[in-house]
Amino acid sequence: MSMIVVVTESVPARLRGRLAIWLLEVRAGVYVGDVSRRVREMIWEQCDLLREGGNVVMAWATNTESGFDFQTLGDNRRVPVEFDGLRLVSFLPAEK
Repeated sequence: MSMIVVVTESVPARLRGRLAIWLLEVRAGVYVGDVSRRVREMIWEQCDLLREGGNVVMAWATNTESGFDFQTLGDNRRVPVEFDGLRLVSFLPAEK
């Protein structure tokens, strides 16, 4: 079991409702919980299937240098990048 955090933006209500089955919604679009790897992967599949035009980021505790890992779905200015074995976030230029 490991702690996960899921943050959603502009996703349909049915995805938000589905996430609320497994996780606690502590703020609008912000979910936390302690789940197994299998459940985490199933939640991610649901996010991928139901997000429509929205975006999602999931972060979870793991045994890495930073102590966590994360993945994203959908368009966002923040883009994950690999740098010397660390996962960091780069910002795309603002649209004009």
